[in-house]
Formats: sequence, C-alpha cells, structure tokens
Amino acid sequence: MATGIKDKVAILGMGCSKFGERWDAGSPELMKESFEEALADAGIERSQIEAAWFGCWGDGINVGNSSIPAAMALRLEGIPVSRVENMCATGTEALRGAVYAVASGAVDIALAIGSEKLKDTGFGGLPPPFKGTFNDMWMPMGSAPAGFAQLAPYYRAKYGTSKEDMKRAISHVSWKSHQNGVHSPKAHFQKAVSMETIMNAPMISDPLGLFDCSGVSDGSACAIVTTPEIAKAMGKKDLVTVKALQLSTSSGRETQTAEWDGSYVATTRKAAERAYKEAGITDPKTQISLSEVHDCFSITELVTMEDLGFSDDGRAIFDVLDGKFDADGAIPCQIDGGLKCFGHPIGASGLRMAYEVYSQLLGRAGPRQLASPTIGLTHNLGGVPYQGIAAISILGLMS
Repeated sequence: MATGIKDKVAILGMGCSKFGERWDAGSPELMKESFEEALADAGIERSQIEAAWFGCWGDGINVGNSSIPAAMALRLEGIPVSRVENMCATGTEALRGAVYAVASGAVDIALAIGSEKLKDTGFGGLPPPFKGTFNDMWMPMGSAPAGFAQLAPYYRAKYGTSKEDMKRAISHVSWKSHQNGVHSPKAHFQKAVSMETIMNAPMISDPLGLFDCSGVSDGSACAIVTTPEIAKAMGKKDLVTVKALQLSTSSGRETQTAEWDGSYVATTRKAAERAYKEAGITDPKTQISLSEVHDCFSITELVTMEDLGFSDDGRAIFDVLDGKFDADGAIPCQIDGGLKCFGHPIGASGLRMAYEVYSQLLGRAGPRQLASPTIGLTHNLGGVPYQGIAAISILGLMS
C-alpha cells in the first residue's frame, strides 16, 4: 500500500533569479542564474545530478517542446532531462518529477528547474485591445481576469457579502503583498502601494482593479533534491524535507453539473485534503507557519484561504481584514510579495514559491524573515477556477 513521500526527500539546494523585465538576459541566462545559486547552495558538482525536470509553459525557446534548451543552457551532459508543462502549475510539476524520482530510489540527486521569458513573446497578461499574436495562439479560453473575477459575485451571493466589503478585502490582499514585496530584492515590484491607490485604480474586470492583477515577468527558479540520508552524509544540517506534494486536475465536472456554486476552487480543496493527509497535518490553521499561494488575482488568494482551510467558509473576508495573513498575522501569506510583486513567469512560479518557503525555514530571508517557521505550504492554480489544476507542496524542517 502506498505510504506517500513524507520525509523521503530533502532539498539539497535552491536558487532563484531576479524576476522582472529581464531584457538583459535570455532564457538560458535566467536558468543559469538560478541553477548556479542552487548548485553552490547544494555544495555539489553538476556531474552529480543524475536526472532533471524542466518546467516551461511557452516562452518561445522550445525545440519541439523538448528539454534540449535546459540541457544545453545548464550543460547537463548525457543525463535524462524531461520537459513538463501543466499550465500555471508547471513549476510545481517539475518539482514533483524530481522529488518522485528520488523518493522512488531511481536516482540519488535530481534537479527541478522552471523558467519563463514572457516579456519577449508579446504576452499581454491582461486583455488590452491589441493582444499580440501570442495570446491568440495560446489563450483560446479568453480573458484570465474575467474568468477569475467571477469568483467574487458567486462568493458574495453565497455568503451575503456586500460589494464594499469584498472590494476592501481584495484591496487589502494586494496592499499586504506590496508591503511585503518591499523587502524582496529579487521581486519585480518592490514598492509599497497605498490602500487608496489600490481601491481607486482603473478597473480591469469588476471587482478587480489594476493592482489586483499579477504582472507579466521573466524569471527562473530551481531545486536540487536528494534523500535525507545523502544530505546528512554531505554534512547538511537543519534539513528541509518534502512533507507532501499533491496535484488535482479538473475533469470538467464543475461546468457540467449543478454541484459547484462558483464560490470556491474544487481542485484546490481536493489537493489540500490529500496533501494534509500525506503530511500528517490535522489542523492547518495552527500547524502551517506560512503560505505562498497562487495570487494571480487578489480574489483568488482570498478564496484560497478557505480552500486550504486557513479560514472557515464565508470568513476569509473578515480574516483578511483582521490581518490574519499579514506579515505579523497568524499565518503570513506571500511574505515575499507573491505573484503581485514577482509577476508570473509561468514555468518558474511554483519553484519560486518553494524557494521562499525553503529560505524562511532555514532563516535566510533577511528583513522579511519570520520567527521560527517550521512548516510552509505552496499552492499553484492553473487554468481557470472552473476548469483547471491545483498543485500543493508542503515543506518543513526534519524533526
């Protein structure tokens, strides 16, 4: 019987590039930037890496959608390198491949890397009148802001929330993240934004204003993983291990039955349930020290707090406004600024989230460091709320 992967895999090293409008670097350079940091952190030679997983959604560097660009950029000589893509969950999907390879005993040391160079593609992110060819080729499902904005009216209808309270809550989500991003030197946006500015910003898709939408960025992040035994033999202390890693993919049921009321994301709830079981988490409100969630839009983060069990159903608005997820709150969320401040280079985001949790657990987060975190959660949401993919990783210090 399957027992899961809890504590079977340790993170040996991680790296993250500077995110932003990286006109100074191509995809190979971004991958190299994150990889070299991870290699130095792990304290190994690249020849010790036995397999790699490369996450990339569609930044134009692909050779037949293959892994060749990563193998060439990182000089991964002769080892198996697999390219994966799972929409916005791509970075976590790459991590899952590397983690499962080590947990299975197939390899001793594996690499997961995610990278995306969106600024060069013409990808608009938001729906301007002239989208460029990239959106027409890759975004047949329509406007992402409009798709996610639909969570708000369904949530309001279910719980009797006023439009004013909803706007204040999602504005607080964005305000909190921009406050945190000031302390993240690798973030795209590192400037605090006032509540007044956020609430009065141009409307993109009601109730989402300009600052309620994540930006378009370039970036890369990666992880090198091994077994705890090997890590200890290398002299590593204070090991960060993988407690759980779960994905849930929609079958389309949300739009084909009357079971889903539009106020939550079913795949997130299913992935969270399995991840908590695998990690042995019985009360996420008290056992999770911090989270990095998929705040592609501020309403998404608000709903995710309930989907992950950090807030009771119908209470996330009040918890947000009470500061529960602020830097000094009970469960800090997006302590590095999240997608709001880093943007969303799709292949990199999941691994960038893991990088922040890893840094926090090891006490390396500088001015944004939390006091003694022990377990952190990352969450990606690909596609749209009613038809998509949720990916959750839980990382923690090994006891």
